[in-house]
Amino acid sequence: MFAEYLTRGVKAGLVAGLVFGLFMAVVANPLVAYADELNHAAVEESGHGHEAESAHSHDSEGAHSHETDGAHSHDSGDSHAGEGGGHHDTAVSMAVTKAVSVAAGGLWGVVLGGAFFGVAFFFLEPAIPGPDATRSYLMGLAGFVTVSGAPWLVLPPAAPGAEQSLSVATRLPLYAGMMLAGALACLSAGYAYARLRESSGLVAAVVGAVVPFGLLAAVAVVAPENAVHGALSPTLETGLAGLFAFGQLLLWLVLAAAHAQFRSSGESESATPIAGRDAAPAAD
Repeated sequence: MFAEYLTRGVKAGLVAGLVFGLFMAVVANPLVAYADELNHAAVEESGHGHEAESAHSHDSEGAHSHETDGAHSHDSGDSHAGEGGGHHDTAVSMAVTKAVSVAAGGLWGVVLGGAFFGVAFFFLEPAIPGPDATRSYLMGLAGFVTVSGAPWLVLPPAAPGAEQSLSVATRLPLYAGMMLAGALACLSAGYAYARLRESSGLVAAVVGAVVPFGLLAAVAVVAPENAVHGALSPTLETGLAGLFAFGQLLLWLVLAAAHAQFRSSGESESATPIAGRDAAPAAD
């Protein structure tokens, strides 16, 4: 039975990963490349500005004009000769980049699907409230909170080329710690809901399930602050952060939907429903 859960999770992860990889290749990567070009242009403009001022104060106007005309007449033929090859190389590079993005997205989806909807779902399914499809979506929500939502409370997505005040050696354990805190918040929310649903009703159960996430936000408040500075405009930085968040939400949503579909199909083809393992045994 564990193999069935793992297989179903991997299949759902492959579907979601390919969708996420296509999203990255078609939508996210071009915008990230554009932002990266803006960063490089800002750096080069700053550096060239200082060099130009120095060169202008030492070189004469006549020498500058002579060298410019000579370089222009000498290099013009070379630029046209290499234009065709440059376009071909760029097209090949873009195709390879897109293929790598799709493959990487598929692999990432398989890892998440196997870990969350294979292993974790096998053990946690009896404790997850709601119908079968609802359980898949709640598992997807818990996965998003654990992997992305909770860490982003402390380390939100940063634009390409942005400088961060915390070092990598500090950010990595901080990210891992917030992932652990996110997982504990999800488990605590599920436990509180189950206990209060039986004793105090639906409203109290929902309130009790929300409390752990409030504590998670409190943990983020006391965490070290990571100041981010970049050359991009605030509008573009906000757009990139929103794009990253949307990509992760898309990944987990498709993962949950695919898992619910595969689970429903598997149960309809099986004489004994898989969810029946947590049902009460039949009377003799």
